[in-house]
Amino acid sequence: MKTVSQTLLERRSVRRYERETIDDSTMEFIYQAIRNTPTSYNGQQFSVIDITDQELKEQLYQLIGQKQIKTCNHFMLFLADFHKIAIASHAKGIDMPAFTDTADGVIVGVVDATLAMLNALTAAEASGLGTCCIGYARTAAPESVAKLLNLPPLTFVVCGLAIGVPRELPDLKPKQPERLVIHRDRYSSDDELLPQLAAYDDTITEYNATRSGTRTDNDWVSHIVDYYREAMSYRILNALRRQGFDIRS
Repeated sequence: MKTVSQTLLERRSVRRYERETIDDSTMEFIYQAIRNTPTSYNGQQFSVIDITDQELKEQLYQLIGQKQIKTCNHFMLFLADFHKIAIASHAKGIDMPAFTDTADGVIVGVVDATLAMLNALTAAEASGLGTCCIGYARTAAPESVAKLLNLPPLTFVVCGLAIGVPRELPDLKPKQPERLVIHRDRYSSDDELLPQLAAYDDTITEYNATRSGTRTDNDWVSHIVDYYREAMSYRILNALRRQGFDIRS
């Protein structure tokens, strides 16, 4: 088992895995870490689908397009989930308010599912496994994924997590320096932020040009903005509405 410091500070995204399976005791540790996730109101507005069936992983790979899905040992999908509380309240004759039609309701589900994923990632990393978060699980084909996995109303995919025995040890990617991430008492001024952002942009450019493996000439700013531009074509709101989240306020 890795130390807390190693687990948190040496984490990197692993995209290549051995064929080796993960033992049951390690998976049980990950499951228990997921169960112990802190959630809003203790409502536990999330669920997880743990996928090991290779044919199903191949089908998800065809929809989502990330090779880690078919090569990892366990592919987990983290869902915002209000279906469980909805059917439980109905069974008790309790009227379920339209909380899922509010922005806050959607955010609550996203936060809970994200915290659960972080618990799973941390437990897996501490156990010496490799992990990779896959946001495209949410955006690439949300309706097809929902149909394939038989997702009920009032659930939607927030993110995917590939877990497996690592076959690589990628270079540790530079993160924003502490002064850009941790603001003291109040949010920092643009005059303080801009020089540090420029320096970080240079750091990422150098990293991409010199790292082991595939090298690119990507900087940070334009590369991230390009991702945003691509994401403008997603129709997530339509997919959410088809899952029963009709956001009005």
